[in-house]
Amino acid sequence: MENITYNSKNEIKNILVTGGAGFIGSNFIELLLTNRKYNVINLDLLTYAGNLQNLNWIGDNYPNYKFIKGDICDRELIEKIIKENNVDSVINFAAETHVDRSILESSNFVRTNINGTVNLLDVSRKFNIKRFIQISTDEVYGSLSNVGFFTEQTNINPSSPYSSTKASADIIALSYFHTYNTPVIITRCSNNYGPKQFPEKLIPLIISNSLENKNIPVYGDGLNVRDWIFVKDHNLAILDILEKGENGEVYNIGASNEIKNIDIVTLILNSLNKPLDLITYVKDRPGHDRRYAIDSNKIQTSLNWSPKTEFKDGIDLTIKWYLDNQTWINEIKSGEYQNYYNLNYNNRS
Repeated sequence: MENITYNSKNEIKNILVTGGAGFIGSNFIELLLTNRKYNVINLDLLTYAGNLQNLNWIGDNYPNYKFIKGDICDRELIEKIIKENNVDSVINFAAETHVDRSILESSNFVRTNINGTVNLLDVSRKFNIKRFIQISTDEVYGSLSNVGFFTEQTNINPSSPYSSTKASADIIALSYFHTYNTPVIITRCSNNYGPKQFPEKLIPLIISNSLENKNIPVYGDGLNVRDWIFVKDHNLAILDILEKGENGEVYNIGASNEIKNIDIVTLILNSLNKPLDLITYVKDRPGHDRRYAIDSNKIQTSLNWSPKTEFKDGIDLTIKWYLDNQTWINEIKSGEYQNYYNLNYNNRS
C-alpha cells in the first residue's frame, strides 16, 4: 500500500473503515478516495448488505485503498490489520441495521453491534489509535412527540432490539473515553437515503417494488415521520468530525427535513408515473417509533457543517441511480432478500 503524507490536524494517515461495502460506508470510501489522500483499509464481512459491486469503480486506480474480508468480532484479525497497516483511525460503520430484522432475530445484532464494537475498542486502545468514530443513529433516542427535537443531551430511550444494541455500543464507547481516554467520537444521524442503499429500507423498497408494479407495504397509517438526509451530506459531516471533531463528544447529524412515510411513497410513485393503488397498508411493526427529528446545531456551529442537498434534488438523483442500475438491485433481490421479504411481509396483510 502506498504511503501518502499530507497535512491534517491530527496527522491522520491510515484509516480502517469497517463495513465499507455497505450503503453508507461505500459512499464514505468514495468520498475519501476522491477528495482526500488517506490510506484506506476497508474491512467488511460481506453479509447480505455488504456488496463489493458498490466499490467496483475503484479498480486499480487507487493504490491507497485495500479491501479485506473479515469480521469485526475477530480480534486476531483486527490486531493484524491495525499493526500491519499502521492504522491510526477507525471509523466503525459495521453493524446490523434493519429494525425489522432485529425484531425477527436479535442475536446477530448483539454480536455485531455490541461485541464487535467492544472488540474494535479494545484493539484501538491497545494500539493507541488517534481517532475512533462510532457511527450510530438517532434511533437510540426513541420516539418523539409532535414537538421538539433530539439534541445530544436527549436521554437515550431505544424502542427496538436494533436501536438498543446501538445505544449499548454508544454507552460502552463513551465509557472507554472516560475510563481509558480512548479518542472516541459518537455520530448520531437521521434517516439516510441515496444510491446503493439495500432495498429492505423504505426508499429503495418503494422504488424497486414500483418498477415491478408490486404492492408497496406501508406500516400502520403511514404517518410516521422521519428526518431524511442525503447520504453524501452525512458523509461530509463524518469527514469533518474525523478531521476537526473533539474527542468524547456526540454529534447529531440531520437535515431538518421531516417527511411522513406515506408522503415519500406518494412522491416516488408520482415521480415514476405509477398508480397510487400500489400502496398497501399493512399491520404496523411492534414498537414502531412515531417521529424522529434532529437538532444538528452543535455540528453546524462547532464544525461549520451543514447539509447541502435539498430533498427533491436528492430523491431525483436516487431514483435515477436505481433506474440506471437495475441489474444491481435485481441481483440483490434474487437471493436472501426474497426470503426475508416473504418472512417479514407475508403475514401483515
